[in-house]
Amino acid sequence: MMENSSAITEYTNRIQYHLCTTHSTGKQWAFFSAINFFFTITAILGNLLVLAALHKESSLHPPSKLLYRCLAVTDLLVGLISEPSFAVYEAVLAKENHLANVCCYFATISEVTFTTLSAVSLLTMTTISVDRLLALLLGLRYRYNVTLRRVRTLVTMYWFLGVGFAVMMIWEFTFAKVYNYTLISICIFVSLFCYLRILFTLRLNQIQAQQQQGQPNGLGISFNIARYRKTVTTAVWVQVTLIACYLPYGIVMVIFAIHGSSPFLDVMWEATASLVCLNSSLNPILYCWKIQEVKQEVRNTIRQLFCLSNQ
Repeated sequence: MMENSSAITEYTNRIQYHLCTTHSTGKQWAFFSAINFFFTITAILGNLLVLAALHKESSLHPPSKLLYRCLAVTDLLVGLISEPSFAVYEAVLAKENHLANVCCYFATISEVTFTTLSAVSLLTMTTISVDRLLALLLGLRYRYNVTLRRVRTLVTMYWFLGVGFAVMMIWEFTFAKVYNYTLISICIFVSLFCYLRILFTLRLNQIQAQQQQGQPNGLGISFNIARYRKTVTTAVWVQVTLIACYLPYGIVMVIFAIHGSSPFLDVMWEATASLVCLNSSLNPILYCWKIQEVKQEVRNTIRQLFCLSNQ
């Protein structure tokens, strides 16, 4: 019991030292707080529309649809919990005589939930890349091997891992950082390997098809290569967007750990942290842009909402 209390106290002190002391002005914190409140609204509305569209859409393979649902749920929870907590935390810091315990409370909620949801998102994104590779390599056997039950089990395990990682961060912060960097490295490596293998296999099959025109390809008669390319493109765009939003924040955190706090680094931290929040608002736009079925269902949902409001 004493060890648990000591670990929580140490974590709280770390939050107060690193997140609740700042060199930035109140106007800067108020500005970024307003931005993140706006991102909260866009993340909630956008991901609710995407979840409604995925519920109605029936042409996507159920396991693939479940993975995109999982991503949309994590983005929705970011909008419901992590982003508003972060925005309130920034609003508290905008006051000159802010309460340290209030600042620490909202900073803790934001950090713990972001940690959990980011881990789930990263693992889900990696699973999508593996899923797209299996769809290419297995051909007709894909639907028999990649089942909804198996993917549901994986997603459930990811949520347990995400929560466990957040808890571990409180009790063993140093070990959690090593675990975090290891997880990120493995996920990026696996995703990169999958997409490179997909590119190589598609090129190889294209060459073979040109050499053996009129003969059935090795992917199976029912394999729609054009549709498959679209699903891979969507997955790549979502993954690249996630990396583009998170990478600047990671770089700033490394510089922060080496050189310590400064007015410029505080502003950069606020800006890159807001960029991380933006990712949850960008994903629904990518789904509507790249997945035609989702785009159509979102349009239908918006039309229905307008019709109801005009009655």
